[in-house]
Amino acid sequence: MSTDWQQAREALGRRLKELRLSASGGRLTGTLLAQRLGWPHSKVYKLEGGRQTAVPEDLRAWAEAVGRPEVFGELEARLKGFESHIRSWRRQLREGHRPVQDTWNAAVDRARVIHAWEESVVPGMLQTADYARHIFLRYADLQGTKRDTEAAVRSRMERQNWLYQGGRRFHALVWEAALHARVCPPSVLAAQLDRLMGHVGMDTVDLGVIPLGAPLKIPAANGFWILDGRLVITEDWHAELWLDDDETVGSYRRVWETLRASAVHGADAQNVISHVRRGLHLR
Repeated sequence: MSTDWQQAREALGRRLKELRLSASGGRLTGTLLAQRLGWPHSKVYKLEGGRQTAVPEDLRAWAEAVGRPEVFGELEARLKGFESHIRSWRRQLREGHRPVQDTWNAAVDRARVIHAWEESVVPGMLQTADYARHIFLRYADLQGTKRDTEAAVRSRMERQNWLYQGGRRFHALVWEAALHARVCPPSVLAAQLDRLMGHVGMDTVDLGVIPLGAPLKIPAANGFWILDGRLVITEDWHAELWLDDDETVGSYRRVWETLRASAVHGADAQNVISHVRRGLHLR
């Protein structure tokens, strides 16, 4: 978790406590405020201590409970300020996967050079529609979110138009393990691997594959994307992180370059993909 983000969450918590102690009807204890809100009292103290992230509805309810509904705008702005960096899946996926994909499309459209590393799935920019469909379905099941699968797939496919525009360059690294992952039926995976082989040698795509047996200078950890050397997008199970400070971006670029030293390209990359494809034993 980013230190800056945690500090912002704690600052919001201090502001909430200040509002509770200066409530228009007189100072409120945490227990009394929790009773007004119908919350467990632990939620009040977690929010004030920066140990739980509020949602806008929490902030609106808090402002009204302390008799200061007019401060909701200020509280929401504070929340949006650090949520722009740590975007929880719980919030992002309320309306399904399509809005998340549209946000990605806007960010990618502004970029001219992208560096990506994926250790568990084929990069979204290189996915087939069928492969993407299964990815979205699995995450919808995991998160218990709205199934807007077809709309999400269409948005992801629209993003791939970026690959066919002049002056763009997509530098992708994929761990061979991602090519074996049965996140979809074998026939869908086979078509995906065929598609991936077709991207090798494309003038806007530099695809590197790290074979399972290749020596690694660092562990093959979570995937990430670097847009124009100014923004890193990565994710964990709880949230997607958008990181734009120079030191962090530079750190991720060093990770990418270190991983690239273990990758094969061109015909060698095609051979790795083809070997995985032949091992599917389709009936």
